[in-house]
Amino acid sequence: MLQFEELRLRLQGLEPSLRQLHTALNIEGLEKEAEELEAKTTAPGFWDNQEQSQKVLQRQGTVKNKLESYQKMCGLYDDTMTLIELAEEAEDASVYDEALADCDKLDLMIQDTKLSTLLTGEYDAKNAILTFHAGAGGTEAQDWAQMLYRMYTFWVGRRGMKYKILDYLDGDEAGLKSASILVEGENAYGFLKSESGVHRLVRVSPFDASGRRHTSFASLEVMPEITADMNVEIREEDLKMDVYRSSGAGGQKVNKTSSAVRLTHIPTGIVVACQVERSQHQNREVAMNMLRSKLIEIKEREHLDKIEDIKGDQKEIAWGSQIRSYVFMPYTLVKDHRTGYETGNINAVMDGDIDGFINAYLTQKSLGKI
Repeated sequence: MLQFEELRLRLQGLEPSLRQLHTALNIEGLEKEAEELEAKTTAPGFWDNQEQSQKVLQRQGTVKNKLESYQKMCGLYDDTMTLIELAEEAEDASVYDEALADCDKLDLMIQDTKLSTLLTGEYDAKNAILTFHAGAGGTEAQDWAQMLYRMYTFWVGRRGMKYKILDYLDGDEAGLKSASILVEGENAYGFLKSESGVHRLVRVSPFDASGRRHTSFASLEVMPEITADMNVEIREEDLKMDVYRSSGAGGQKVNKTSSAVRLTHIPTGIVVACQVERSQHQNREVAMNMLRSKLIEIKEREHLDKIEDIKGDQKEIAWGSQIRSYVFMPYTLVKDHRTGYETGNINAVMDGDIDGFINAYLTQKSLGKI
């Protein structure tokens, strides 16, 4: 049957990619590391050092996920090939749609895994802190900032990751002025780092009674989560701490007492805030992690040797340059100005379907085109 023969050839075309991934992922090395980590977890005294044991367990989970993902792809390849062969022998066209869907799924899994092999930066595997800021323009810009917030939280859900609100400041009439979330998941920073910059919206404003077209801007800042165990020196005398009452979109999770914390790093002018933990101490701890992350992110971006080289005026860098436009009117188009990647399905994008933009950026960056 011709349709199954074409599908078989397509599936066979994916086999070289599977072999390449075996090498790129260092499957044999991962299998050996998995055995070593398992031995550590069963060794006497493993739980004596809680901090170290958590690191081992975290690494064990990462290794296990990579191995299971590769094994799942190999299994899907074998199962789909078997299904095609059986269907050809029985001349059973009824399973064609199932075989086609499995082939499509395998293709996507391979492409996604290939991209993950490009994430070799020092902080790519870490969680990501996303900070949203509305641009000038009042309610219209604040509504756009909330639309972006929704888009990225939907992407997090589609990826099977989780997020936690760190700070949220409501807009005057609608939307938000600023917000920060922690995205928790494997390679969260590696995938999301390409999204940092200014996002431009063109639409007929729902807040304009005259129905005129408006252009609005909002910025997204993406940082790796840097925890206290990493070597980032911040002197207490360089910090100013303000305490205020929590508010915003946290619902019951936002503590209404004066436990929210805002930290200002005096040498650079960098400001971070957290309001969602139950105590002032916990909020300060999270804010310190945010500050470490911000300092590291600027240090890496500016190719600086030391944190101390960061200058105060760099607190404005977060706005960066416009990276993407979202046009709702007079036509529908989302276009990335760095890669040229675009799509007319703007509703899907606003529902979190942004993998195409991320993939295009990572691919072109790996080829030195960005």
